Amino acid sequence: MPDGADEGDRTGGHVLGLEELDRTGVAVGGGKGAHLGELSRIEGVRVPPGFCVTTDAFRRVVESEPSIGERLDRLADLAPDDRDGIRALSEEVRRIVEGVVVPEDLAAGITDALAGLGEGTACAVRSSATAEDLPGASFAGQQDTYLNVVGPEAVLRHVSRCWASLFTERAVTYRLRNGFDHRKVRMAVVVQRMVVPLASGVLFTADPVTSNRKVASVEAVFGLGEALVSGLVNADSYRVRDGEVVSRSIATKAVALHGVPSGGTRERAVEPDQRERPALTDEQVVRLVRLGRRIEAHLGSPQDVEWCLVDDDFQIVQSRPITTLFPVPETDDDQNHVYVSVGHQQMMTDPMKPLGLSVWQLTTRRPMAVAGGRLFVDVTRDLASPTSRADLLDALGTSDPLMGDALRTVLDRDGFVPSLPDSEAVARIPGATPSTIETDPALVTELVERGEASTAAAEREIRTRSGPALFDFILEDFQELRGAVFEPRSLQVIVAAMQATAWLTEHLGDWLGEKTAADTLTQSVPHNVTSEMGLALLDVADVVRPHPEVVAFLDDTTDDDFLDGLAALPGGPQARDAIAAYLRRYGMRCVGEIDITRPRWGERPTTLLPVLLTNVRNFEQGAGGRRFEQGRQEAWKKEQEVLERLRVLPGGERRAEETKRMIDRVRTFSGYREYPKYVMVSRYALYKRALLGEAERLVRAGVLGAAEDVFFLTLQEFHDAVRANRVDDALIRLREEEFRSYRALTPPRVLTSDGEAVTGAYRRDDLPAGALVGLPVSAGTVEGRARVVLDMAEADVEPGDILVTAHTDPSWSPLFVAITGLVTEVGGLMTHGAVIAREYGLPAVVGVEGATRLIRDGQRIRVNGADGYVEVLAEP
Repeated sequence: MPDGADEGDRTGGHVLGLEELDRTGVAVGGGKGAHLGELSRIEGVRVPPGFCVTTDAFRRVVESEPSIGERLDRLADLAPDDRDGIRALSEEVRRIVEGVVVPEDLAAGITDALAGLGEGTACAVRSSATAEDLPGASFAGQQDTYLNVVGPEAVLRHVSRCWASLFTERAVTYRLRNGFDHRKVRMAVVVQRMVVPLASGVLFTADPVTSNRKVASVEAVFGLGEALVSGLVNADSYRVRDGEVVSRSIATKAVALHGVPSGGTRERAVEPDQRERPALTDEQVVRLVRLGRRIEAHLGSPQDVEWCLVDDDFQIVQSRPITTLFPVPETDDDQNHVYVSVGHQQMMTDPMKPLGLSVWQLTTRRPMAVAGGRLFVDVTRDLASPTSRADLLDALGTSDPLMGDALRTVLDRDGFVPSLPDSEAVARIPGATPSTIETDPALVTELVERGEASTAAAEREIRTRSGPALFDFILEDFQELRGAVFEPRSLQVIVAAMQATAWLTEHLGDWLGEKTAADTLTQSVPHNVTSEMGLALLDVADVVRPHPEVVAFLDDTTDDDFLDGLAALPGGPQARDAIAAYLRRYGMRCVGEIDITRPRWGERPTTLLPVLLTNVRNFEQGAGGRRFEQGRQEAWKKEQEVLERLRVLPGGERRAEETKRMIDRVRTFSGYREYPKYVMVSRYALYKRALLGEAERLVRAGVLGAAEDVFFLTLQEFHDAVRANRVDDALIRLREEEFRSYRALTPPRVLTSDGEAVTGAYRRDDLPAGALVGLPVSAGTVEGRARVVLDMAEADVEPGDILVTAHTDPSWSPLFVAITGLVTEVGGLMTHGAVIAREYGLPAVVGVEGATRLIRDGQRIRVNGADGYVEVLAEP
């Protein structure tokens, strides 16, 4: 029996020695206690001796005072941004908890355990919550730690304070924001013998700045590490790779924190001749990192380790997972890999659920890796040979300069990407070679008709399938879908439009100094299903606008079955039919539509109502048709102007003829750019409806708790569940937890197999002071009120506003008819926001890092869509 077991028995399991805990004991010892117990089991790792006052003790104390539970219920009803309410209630709870008298038997158990550490021993008393130090949450610093606590009475008092620290304003707000139940999170308290360190600090076994798993980072100060945590002193910092210190920065350490015999801590001045002495030698740093690697290997993930140096020996006082690192795609080799983000190209950087990931992987032609709920393409071989490397850097560098620059950063590192001869190169990427297809409007019509026919055939077939046969059909239909989306002529049309646009930009810039003429020339092109979608909602507004009772009804409703309620209103049947027709055409769309699990407009039509009502209130009848015709006229006028100016130049007739051919090519083909994705999401809507039908059958059979649980299974796992009539509920719950943790992560544009998130830069020095740089994608300059919108369903925009958001996909198009400019954090030259901005003639800058944080809602801003920057002009 481990030491201390008898003591635990005497106190009803309320006091346990740290050696009695391991990583499975979070529910008993909290995150910190469980980790310290596990650390004590690792060979070569020294942990200061101590014990844990368990969560059962906390539960017993809290349940002894009924008023605490009543206040916790009130806290749960508060919004995370109700700071005043949270502050007042949490203060009440803390005061009550601290005032509860510790039961005699529990106090005796703690006193006995203290005696086991040595009479008069100074202790560290540390909170250890059940939701602390977990892989999916970062509660670091939210509860309290007390150092150099001396004597049983002081220890008991500080145990109560640790219990109360579960209800600090910061901790309560964090739980509210992240969905943790106040009643289910409990507090243990760790009491350890205080050490007297020469130096203390923090070790990150992965670089906390770059996320590189092969680089460790050490910060060190003299004395107690609390001086570092509290920001009292600057720390020495070291970076270690492959067993060597690769960089160091030695701080001037004027003070250090030390314990005092009577209890507590005190700042002491460091002797002047010692202030710039390193807190650790290089040998000690390397030894510490080696110890950290042992801890990391045992616990299975990169760690944030708190350490103390005592007599040239390291003692570990805490280790928690680093929760901010983006996961690395799994591979079956130990080679270097370079990955690029799919989400940044698709304008959807949110995490996807497993069903969505697997369906997208089955849709695309190229293998994709999964990490952090996002998809990545391994471009290592593309970068390895000269020709494919040039193609990739040109394509991605043009579309997303930050991604292109990040890739060049990786290539500048000797040996990370191997070199291959062109004979071993992968196939060239689309667009790398000239498109030879003829400029024929009938070809676009044919491709659209094929897409419509393919979707209609799939809809007829899928209605007849159920059970395993449904999955067999869907798997077979992916081949048909890929054929429709990636049909060679379809790709040729898209590439032809891109190349013709590039030709116009280059040549009109050289001949006329017109670097943005192509933006105007591509307004109101035919066959752009996405821009048509925005204009079509203006047509729906025309039907609704004449009927005040319909407008009032739509303004008040929150029911997704609202169409049924329109029938009895004057003008209601017409409005119902118009909205229903719109949903038949576009109801498969939604925010994040590449993820099949996202709710479609057809499932939640109320999502569209704010935009529809904005159109009703702010536009006149016939605005959709006028808007399209205005764009068409502007494009025609620009074409005539350009051709006339060219004809007066030397060789002007030839130049005008070439330019006219390219303008025709752009206007014939560029609208089709959005169509293949429309075909794909149309198919996804069919699949989803049928798959949810199977999920409902599993619910009725008692196999599944809720239909949407299947979103946390891959398509193959769902198929297996239907065949076996059995579901792994534990796997679903685990995936739910993982997905929640992924939502807090920001995916990098470029990721290496070392885990490094490589950031790029625009490398420009021609900007106005204070301007925010981005990629210019649609010409023009506009000033207006910034509307920072993170959720399209909550958008409140008015004509003249400039939309500022993280990213847009086709579902945002209905908003574009009201705004005058666009700023996004993610995007490229040919991504959705850019294409539709040019179609509507909106100045736009994309790829503006941190735009939704640096620009505040209501500020007046200027968007320069030709030169690629945004200026903040005035506060709201």
